[in-house]
Amino acid sequence: MKEIIEDSKKEIIEIFNQLHNNPEISWHEYETTEFLKNYLERYECKVTTFDDCTGVVGEIGEGSPVVAIRADIDGLLQEVDGVVRANHSCGHDAHMTMVLGVLLLFKKMSTIPRGTLRFIFQPAEEKGTGALKMVEKGVVDNVDYLFGVLLRSEEDIKNGEASPSVIHSASRFIEGKIRGADAHGSRPHISPNAIEVASTIIQALSHIRIDPMIPHSIKMTKIEAGGNSPNIIPGNASFSLDLRVQKNRDMDLLTKKVKHVIENIARVYNVEISLNITGNLPAAEVDSDAEQIIQDAIIDTLDQDKLKSPIITPKGEDFHYYTLKRPYLKATVLGLGCGLKPDLHHPNMTFDKEAIFSGIEILTRAAITALSRLNSLSTINR
Repeated sequence: MKEIIEDSKKEIIEIFNQLHNNPEISWHEYETTEFLKNYLERYECKVTTFDDCTGVVGEIGEGSPVVAIRADIDGLLQEVDGVVRANHSCGHDAHMTMVLGVLLLFKKMSTIPRGTLRFIFQPAEEKGTGALKMVEKGVVDNVDYLFGVLLRSEEDIKNGEASPSVIHSASRFIEGKIRGADAHGSRPHISPNAIEVASTIIQALSHIRIDPMIPHSIKMTKIEAGGNSPNIIPGNASFSLDLRVQKNRDMDLLTKKVKHVIENIARVYNVEISLNITGNLPAAEVDSDAEQIIQDAIIDTLDQDKLKSPIITPKGEDFHYYTLKRPYLKATVLGLGCGLKPDLHHPNMTFDKEAIFSGIEILTRAAITALSRLNSLSTINR
């Protein structure tokens, strides 16, 4: 396997460069989808695209069992060197390259296990809605094992190391509006100051408590109030909240406490405060069998001392919608150390491209093991 990867390095790097140099934002990954479709067809995959969204699915093999590998395909819209543009600063270019690399290896290996290997190239991970669309399209309905891969920063794991799972927290995003009336700067008693209301919300949120053994946080991440006149006390404001908690079951409790606090503040100030949940990301639900398969693949690829514990992070990832919506799925996400710095989503993020080749080998070994294991179970059950 390592020899095949070595012989394929030039092609793999060309794939990465093409994807890296042509990023597209969520739900607009048209050229990316076309590139992936053409590559999959070049290697004689059965290809599925969608009329109402970007993204593409490829398959090799046939019948059961079915093992799938998922890559996210969108870039971020951010300012890079003074220019606002799409940018691959979250590693999705590498994720796509690794999944295409698995296809390349399977096509060049002399023997592969019976069954279907499915390659899911999912749009709009950065919006937190792409996985839900793929679930809606039925792309995981008959899947037995699902594997993902994520580049991780140096804060999480060192270059050359890997983890068999990334334990993301649940995230919820709330938009709020404070509605009152403006007042003259000389008449602060006439109408509540929306900035003071928002400040009170910030202070009150910091005192919300749930079980201290459960990691959680609540942050106000945006506040907009006032205009160009310094002598007007603003009666209206808008704000955003970011809620995170390690377990899915605790998110509703955290949200309930937030709503209770804000309702009380609205009564105290005699203003209207509305809340609207604009986004959710589920916490990780990792299958122990899938995690063990990735763990063994890491050891076979990198060696025992490069295997690290599961990465627990407050960050979010929409991959976990697959297991939330299809609980029978055996799934996990490979966390790949790659010397990534300064951090994910930094406009000038860089990483060691050699990690791509390790990721390809780990995912390929995992896919082979999963297919072989399922074939063995099928034989026994006969």
